[in-house]
Amino acid sequence: MSGAQPWGFTDDRGTEPGAARVPERVVAYVRAGAALLDLGVRPVAVYGSGHDGPGYDPAKAGGLEAAGVPYLGPGRALDEGVLRELRPDLVVDVTYDGKSPYALDEAVADRLGVPLVALSVGNELTLPEILGRFGALGASLRAGAPVTGDPSAAGPSAGPSAGPSAGSAVGPAGVAEAEAVLRGVAGRTGLAVLALSGAGPDQVHLARPQAWPELARLAALGVRLLDPGPGPGANWLTADWGRVAELGPDLILFDNRFHAVPPYETPPGTRLAAWNPETPPSPAAYARFFRELAEALAA
Repeated sequence: MSGAQPWGFTDDRGTEPGAARVPERVVAYVRAGAALLDLGVRPVAVYGSGHDGPGYDPAKAGGLEAAGVPYLGPGRALDEGVLRELRPDLVVDVTYDGKSPYALDEAVADRLGVPLVALSVGNELTLPEILGRFGALGASLRAGAPVTGDPSAAGPSAGPSAGPSAGSAVGPAGVAEAEAVLRGVAGRTGLAVLALSGAGPDQVHLARPQAWPELARLAALGVRLLDPGPGPGANWLTADWGRVAELGPDLILFDNRFHAVPPYETPPGTRLAAWNPETPPSPAAYARFFRELAEALAA
């Protein structure tokens, strides 16, 4: 990649940052950075969210740590001097509301004079659309072609120029294959699945399936996801562990991020499978998740 071509990209806030050449020094939110690495774009550094600590969360790191990509700590507490020394020419974050970057104050990028791209991971887009948006961004950073972003177009598999992480050669076809496997297993077993995030011995957050693009995708593939029922909370219903027993899941998808806690109480015979609500939005990461869930359902 020569970097001599002008570059542009329209993000999911409608912002249209551009540059005289293709950005080569990308700093990203860890979820976005792990996806970009899978897509063949190696960030120079990544940062976390307010849930993250001073070191990598293994559930969220993807291939970043193994690839030697530095982690700078939570985005809202970034040392701007350290960030300036990295000489970034693009910041990539995610957005849940289509208005603001999630993990970094946009004023930081403004002070550095660096464009910021924020891609949606909320439920206003389907999972295939989200994967397509990240694929389009990755393609623009590899090839330098100005992209306005067609959310229906999934990006190509990782190119050789940026050192993709292990498994990054998985493209849309690999996701389709994994989905076909999962669809078949879900149809045969018919097991009831509950997604949750543990908050302690007396509290648990139960996911509302249609509020999460990947859970909505699982439902579309025939996975029988349990809804926690009425109550406050758009994404989660907060309850006690007794509610889990009342719902009677056959399999629990538990949040395996560092800040969540393992399930305290599960109905006898209930299976467990890990779920990262911040899975990197790349074909490789989701193909792996779908296959792991298929294995858990079939066990």
